[in-house]
Amino acid sequence: MSTLSNRQVILKSRPVGIPQAEHFELRTATVPELEDGQFLVKNHYLSVDPAMRGWVNAVANYSKPVQVGEVMRAFTAGRVVQSRHPDYPEGTLVMGLLGWQEYAVTNGKTIRRTVKETDLPLSLSLGVLGLNGITAYFGLMAVGEPQPGETVVVSTAAGAVGSLVGQLARNLGCRAVGIAGGETKRQLCLDAFGFDAAIDYRQPDLESALQQACPNGVDVYFDNTSGTISDTVIRHINRQARIVICGTASIPNWDPWPTGPRVDRHLLNKSARMAGFLAFDYEKRYEEAIDYLVPLVRNGTLQYREEILDGLEAAPGSIADLYAGRNLGKRIIRLTAD
Repeated sequence: MSTLSNRQVILKSRPVGIPQAEHFELRTATVPELEDGQFLVKNHYLSVDPAMRGWVNAVANYSKPVQVGEVMRAFTAGRVVQSRHPDYPEGTLVMGLLGWQEYAVTNGKTIRRTVKETDLPLSLSLGVLGLNGITAYFGLMAVGEPQPGETVVVSTAAGAVGSLVGQLARNLGCRAVGIAGGETKRQLCLDAFGFDAAIDYRQPDLESALQQACPNGVDVYFDNTSGTISDTVIRHINRQARIVICGTASIPNWDPWPTGPRVDRHLLNKSARMAGFLAFDYEKRYEEAIDYLVPLVRNGTLQYREEILDGLEAAPGSIADLYAGRNLGKRIIRLTAD
């Protein structure tokens, strides 16, 4: 009989809007015995992602809400420490949806990929070589379809996804313009991530700043925010522009449904295209993205930032901090070193 204890973060109550620390609580459970076809993963790193807001809200989303009393859904990276599964021997490094907990038992269905890049930090499999990198790659390449010489505008450009989108665009010969919150993040876009121009959306005249940064208009807009930032950018799109809807971070609550400027006329008059995008749509092609990104990370073409918080206790308030803009880089909870 197993006596291995497992500390977990569970959803304590259903939030409305952005989840706060009080919506979660820590508990200790016993790791169950493995059955045939199962294996036990010891999580080294837990991911904190903006999408987690949608996972815990009752409002309709692309995935079933986490139920009150359940372990908080999250991507994790860890090592197989016990196995009764032929494809996942002990010592295998994996990334998957294993939740905010120290250990996870799985049959492999929640695993997204086996981590083969052992020369690189395991934490990268949750960021630039994980969901963030995959999102940036497919959102830009498959939906945005950038061409050399075009202008690509990215909101939340200093974030874990936006910073990669800008760098990938520049690597393809595009002009990358970032929109971020605050002077520190604006400067980070320029100095660390190599954007051609960067705008602080909090400055008094976003319209004029965007016109100055994009004198030839906008060909691709990678939208992580929705709201007034997107309203401003869409007024400056070019003919046959592509708008990638990746996130809606600026909308604190979807009940009641927010209203704003209508985009129909801009899309019609300019023969432009707006499309929603989920990385999960490309799940069978994840390795394509990883194969493209790994050499760029190894040779230093892709720069990234990680913000590591230590201990499971840091998890409950970490989502709210994202939406308050209190992070610099990909936010990760570290439970143990690689």
